[in-house]
Amino acid sequence: MRTKITIAVMVLVVLAYSVMLGAKGVALVRSGSVVGVLLGLAILAMPLLGVTLLTRELEFGRRCAALADMLAAEDGLPVDDLPRRPSGRVDRAAADEQFARMRGETEADPGSWRAWFRLALAYDAAGDRTRARAAARHAIALNGTEQNA
Repeated sequence: MRTKITIAVMVLVVLAYSVMLGAKGVALVRSGSVVGVLLGLAILAMPLLGVTLLTRELEFGRRCAALADMLAAEDGLPVDDLPRRPSGRVDRAAADEQFARMRGETEADPGSWRAWFRLALAYDAAGDRTRARAAARHAIALNGTEQNA
């Protein structure tokens, strides 16, 4: 529930920012001067970019949640029993051990979206968010290919 509230707040902030910035951009375009029009168009591009990026992130999150739900329904999600520090962060050595198992599973079956999604979860537990997102994107792509076949 906390995640959904955070997402809702972020969406509202981006939309409010886009409306305010869009109004400034429109005012500059209406000024009629060459500099005002060019600056206004550049300013109008910013809310468009923000909304586009927000939409992509929301879609990525929706697709990841769908894969997690499918794996959960199959009882295929890894159990989150990794030891944690007092701060709540996962113990790095335990996360690395889980990562090695998941990497081996993915190498054994590189066409499996399930293996790639579990690898994404292992990357995330190990603190490597960049690779976690890349593995999750690959799992999403494999799942789409599998469903279209």
